[in-house]
Amino acid sequence: DWALSVNAITFDCHNSGELARFWGAALDYKVTAEENKAIETPSDAHSSRLMFLKVPEDKTVKNRVHLDLRPSDTSRYAEVDSLIGLGAQKVADFNEHSWTWTVLSDPEGNEFCVEQPIDPLMA
Repeated sequence: DWALSVNAITFDCHNSGELARFWGAALDYKVTAEENKAIETPSDAHSSRLMFLKVPEDKTVKNRVHLDLRPSDTSRYAEVDSLIGLGAQKVADFNEHSWTWTVLSDPEGNEFCVEQPIDPLMA
């Protein structure tokens, strides 16, 4: 048994509702909103929540922490296309040590990765 667990991964942002809706659609999370923050709750009780807090300052440098997402039943390309349709922007594709992933940014510029699926037939 662990003494700690991740309760929420928090994003600073200008528009907490918009960013919560993007990530809610991307990850199929339920979005709840308050005046200056929005919280997404996963359907899986063991997964971490995402929280979006409104802040006045802009993002100025590359994220020091980011999410790595892995498709479970579709290809990386299909998920990337879906996320771009939701408002993400493609940054770059990578292939290192036989592992492929795509770096995207969400509507406020936060980078995240979409990895190849574990099933090599869906890569």
